[in-house]
Amino acid sequence: MDEKKAAILGEIPRLRRYARSLLRDRDSADDLVQDCLERALVRLDNWQTGESPRRWLFTIMHHLFIDQMRKVNRRGEAAMLPLEAREAQAAPAEQVESIASREIIDALQAISPDRRAALVMVAIEGFSYAEAANILGVPAGTLMSRIARGRDELRGLLDDAARRRAIRIVEK
Repeated sequence: MDEKKAAILGEIPRLRRYARSLLRDRDSADDLVQDCLERALVRLDNWQTGESPRRWLFTIMHHLFIDQMRKVNRRGEAAMLPLEAREAQAAPAEQVESIASREIIDALQAISPDRRAALVMVAIEGFSYAEAANILGVPAGTLMSRIARGRDELRGLLDDAARRRAIRIVEK
């Protein structure tokens, strides 16, 4: 039993990364991870010893995410209150890599959740197409289509961001 719990604990960083790619809010992502871990621990007997818990946990998390999105669609999305000026002290990025990373993350958040989930599963989490399709509960062809469309959409968004950044740069 302790081996199973240790294996699950080892997957928390990947679960957090995936949850943050699905949701735009860090707190909501952490809540999703917690819900996933709670469900996994309650249903620990469903996981077969000897297998990595990764696919099992990602499947649980994806189903929780879908359920959460359905609730939001039925009830409406919660509005975030704006921060007061003293709470929102932002510092400009000091490195070009930081700006590029932020643009990629923003572009990834701008595409549809289905495409984002497919891209994250394959490109970031390293699942095969078959594994990702199984986790997301879609045929492999649908997954490949979502990945292709997601990449095209990302490419377009990142090209636009690069053009806007190039326009803003003024050399002295």
